[in-house]
Amino acid sequence: GATRNRRPIHVSQTAELGKSLLVSGFAYDRRETLDNNYAEFCHLTHLTQGVRRDGAAALDLAYVACGRADAYFESGIKAWDVAGGMLLVREAGGRVSDFKGCGERILDAGNIVAGNVRINPILQATIAQSEYGKSF
Repeated sequence: GATRNRRPIHVSQTAELGKSLLVSGFAYDRRETLDNNYAEFCHLTHLTQGVRRDGAAALDLAYVACGRADAYFESGIKAWDVAGGMLLVREAGGRVSDFKGCGERILDAGNIVAGNVRINPILQATIAQSEYGKSF
């Protein structure tokens, strides 16, 4: 399990996308690359309570692990951005996958969805319906 100040942490129990608070980010080269997360960000902003951008994938995943945010998504990420945070989310009872819903070899996928076991598949399916999702 994962702890904060020696107390166990857990992902949220939010089961509906419309009641969720998401966190995400954008790559440093967002102006030069098509895989820039804007389409998903805009699409999900209208379907949720909001999407926050803190600027660090590890921090976003830590927020998901301790229930401060319901889920995290991002494209154009590297393994070193998310490896530690993925472990936190899993140890806090969450699920981590890529945009296609696969949990294996996620560090090579370049995109990530993390949240509780209820919201993760809903978020993944919603991303698949966004403009970006139509192309992967």
